[in-house]
Amino acid sequence: MKVLFADDDEQLQRALRITLGAHGYEVIAARDGAEAIDLAARAHPDLILLDLGMPEVEGVDVIRAVRAWSKVPILVLSGRTDSAEKVDALDAGADDYVTKPFAMDELLARIRARSRATSGDDDAVTMSVGPLTVDLAAKTIRSTEDSAHATSIRLTPTEWRLLEHFLRNPGKLLTRQMLLSEVWGPYHANDAGYLRLYVAQLRRKLEPVPAEPRYFLTEPGMGYRFEP
Repeated sequence: MKVLFADDDEQLQRALRITLGAHGYEVIAARDGAEAIDLAARAHPDLILLDLGMPEVEGVDVIRAVRAWSKVPILVLSGRTDSAEKVDALDAGADDYVTKPFAMDELLARIRARSRATSGDDDAVTMSVGPLTVDLAAKTIRSTEDSAHATSIRLTPTEWRLLEHFLRNPGKLLTRQMLLSEVWGPYHANDAGYLRLYVAQLRRKLEPVPAEPRYFLTEPGMGYRFEP
């Protein structure tokens, strides 16, 4: 797997080259935003790790430029902790956001999650949510815990649209605005009440303990993440 790491911190570049290389990743480096865009186009990486505060071209502008022609996963690594900046990066097209300083184990786990998401079969329609089996094509959900007493769970059409968006993006941080636009349309991009209501309904129907969600997680100030 080829990883493009764009950051002007040379010490961090060396550390990630060694660590990722030891785990079998091929690392190519960019020291500013313009070089990152150029390498993304020429080297065709499988994943981009991107700092937001870089010379030449800001990280968010790099994301927009790459998203104009590529769906390559982009994982932001940044010391900026303001939630508005995180949301800007995610809405520009980033797939996830890790705040510096970070634990290397967490970064490796996020990279593996994005690898699984992109290597899966795009046409797959049967997925698991804990003990539940979801068939997106047939629009059915059945419990697999007790085959002799299998139960079926019913969702509304809107709940199905929201659930499908979660299941198609495992491990990815989805902003509120992104989910509202995808499920309800661009005119509802600020109607956060809709989203809270329907996420609560999905949790009530699909989570073992709705008040302590394991699969449909809230990312405070940003949105939600589905962890299968």
